Amino acid sequence: MSTAAAISTPPAAGGISVIRISGERAIDIASALFKPFGRIPVSDMPGHTCAYGRIVAKDGEILDDVLLTVFRAPKSYTGEDTAEISCHGGLYVTKRILREVISAGAEPAAAGEFTKRAFLNGKLSLTQAEAVADLISAEGESALKSANMMREGALFRSIKSVCDKLVSLLGGLAAWTDYPDEDIPETEPEAIEASLIEAESALKKIVSDYDGGRIFREGIDSVIVGRPNVGKSTLMNALLGYDRSIVTPTAGTTRDVVEESLRLGDVVLRISDTAGLRESPDEIERLGVRLAEKALERAQLVFAVLDGSSPLCDEDREILEKIKNKRHIVVINKSDLPQKLDEKYIHSEYILKVSAKEGSGLEKLREAVYEMWGLSGYAENPTVFANERQKLCCDKALSHIAEAIAALKSGETLDAVTVCIDGAANSLLELTGEKATEAVVDDVFSRFCVGK
Repeated sequence: MSTAAAISTPPAAGGISVIRISGERAIDIASALFKPFGRIPVSDMPGHTCAYGRIVAKDGEILDDVLLTVFRAPKSYTGEDTAEISCHGGLYVTKRILREVISAGAEPAAAGEFTKRAFLNGKLSLTQAEAVADLISAEGESALKSANMMREGALFRSIKSVCDKLVSLLGGLAAWTDYPDEDIPETEPEAIEASLIEAESALKKIVSDYDGGRIFREGIDSVIVGRPNVGKSTLMNALLGYDRSIVTPTAGTTRDVVEESLRLGDVVLRISDTAGLRESPDEIERLGVRLAEKALERAQLVFAVLDGSSPLCDEDREILEKIKNKRHIVVINKSDLPQKLDEKYIHSEYILKVSAKEGSGLEKLREAVYEMWGLSGYAENPTVFANERQKLCCDKALSHIAEAIAALKSGETLDAVTVCIDGAANSLLELTGEKATEAVVDDVFSRFCVGK
């Protein structure tokens, strides 16, 4: 495998940057560029040690004072010889050092290159490798806990336990089928079915937690809608904790869709404040209304804002009709004013009274969102969240297990049952990476950032 190099810190100015070099020539390349202030040459540095010195370009120019850290195979992240250069965090000096590293013989690392090497060298299972990406992208406590559990092998162990049961069944069935003259007891269909049901239950638990994990990882696309001047922008600003949307007493102030991200507990809402939904003679406002309607169509969660200080009007009813088949929360705003809105005409499961202006009642929004998406138990009980690829593998395995159980119940031959169980086991081996194709592995690591 070639020697790869990349900047492993974010592409922005900071205190330090790290350039990672990994592969059989990593130490030689570091030796060519790094001039230690001490007397120990890079070639003699033990693993897990650092040295202070300078990076000197091949033309003799001193680029920076740096720390060089050496990791010797197999005791490194990738399982290969690795050298990491910690330099000052300027964009130019970081890129210049990387250019010198590549000029000395390294190749630019692809996305996820180092973690892919860790997988190929047996340092990580495929599920543990995927957890590294989840750890980097975690935006809340539940997502972080799940990523750490995955990185420690929790999902791999769960899947391997199920897979081992299936392989054991296959072994018993194969022995009985292949050696009919031997004194091998026939595997009882009832025992096979019991093992399959146990495996099915374990996989269903992983699949059932998928939606919760997706919400914690990806957030919820949300939109604030309502007729003009009901307090949508004030609500947006109150949720964000700062003024993002313009607020005036004039109806129709918001003409465009204002998008931001905010956190409700562990959940990130990608939230859009929209133009008031109404018919308008103003062409620019009409364009804003059309954008608002498009945002409403694609939203996973709708905050429908009503003005509690005025009676329900036809425009309010039209909005409530539009959102009735979407997940939504009706927010009755302006609770600090005398109330004139009659709630009996609102047929929604989640109705909250707030004063966006005063910031009261907003704490109930988190509870409503968590209840609506079934997220309440995850904070107290850390759970491993499968990603889309892992869920699809579980789904395929469950389908094969269901076919095996059906075949047993209908009295089909054990050969047919064996084919189904074999399909389930292969799906789970693909999930763990033990039998994943090169295309699957490449696809997994293509989603990583360069430098990890």
